[in-house]
Amino acid sequence: MPVTGVYQAYLKKVERNGGSESDLIKVIGWLTGFDSKSLKKHVKDETTFKEFFKSAKLNSNARYITGSICGVKIEEIEDPLMKKIRYMDKLVDELAKGRPMEKILRAGEKG
Repeated sequence: MPVTGVYQAYLKKVERNGGSESDLIKVIGWLTGFDSKSLKKHVKDETTFKEFFKSAKLNSNARYITGSICGVKIEEIEDPLMKKIRYMDKLVDELAKGRPMEKILRAGEKG
């Protein structure tokens, strides 16, 4: 599955709730290590999630992302790729709900 369609859905969700694309890029960049240019290249090139996360440098504080997505607790997901996708889903949900950026980025956690 390409990142492109999901990114567009994320963007619509964030914007519908008063957020911006720059906030979305910041959140995804925090998780993956991608800057705006490299993230937009992945979106443009229709990179698959497998390729996307293979080239990402996952933030060491990602392990502090907990909670449920679609009724499944993130900490119980065993498939590494699915866990990374759900980390991103959770961060975008928090952004769309207006959670403060420092909390979304797990700023108080010690990595």
